[in-house]
Amino acid sequence: MIKFEINQQSGPKISNHYWSKWSGQLTSILKLKKDLEISVGIVGETRMRVLNKHYRRQNKVTDVLSFGERDVAGDFRDFDGYLGEIIICYPQALRQAHKASRPVIKEIEWLLVHGCLHLLGYDHQTDRQEAAMRELEQKITKVG
Repeated sequence: MIKFEINQQSGPKISNHYWSKWSGQLTSILKLKKDLEISVGIVGETRMRVLNKHYRRQNKVTDVLSFGERDVAGDFRDFDGYLGEIIICYPQALRQAHKASRPVIKEIEWLLVHGCLHLLGYDHQTDRQEAAMRELEQKITKVG
């Protein structure tokens, strides 16, 4: 099971119902065997721009950043403990949700799943990696 430690600084408060639901979806689809902890920050544009500039050298707002606590080479299903941190920019998620004509909560779900997959070692540097990651994101976000 994944335990999310939430620090929401932007947007309307996201109900614990959603965090529990998303934890269950990730745990079930990824067949996680042990307990994992992930810190999640929901921030505004200014904070996200600062983080993106500092860590990725890109002076712009992005939708999600993930910071892994450890190397996840191998089978992540046997990992336990603290995995890392995910930062989601609420205003950017809201813009993307409007553009995609979907509720902002679904966009936040997608960004959270995307960040979790990065923490678990998934990437999208090649077309093949991106296709595998997108397929898994769609599978996880369709559950529940």
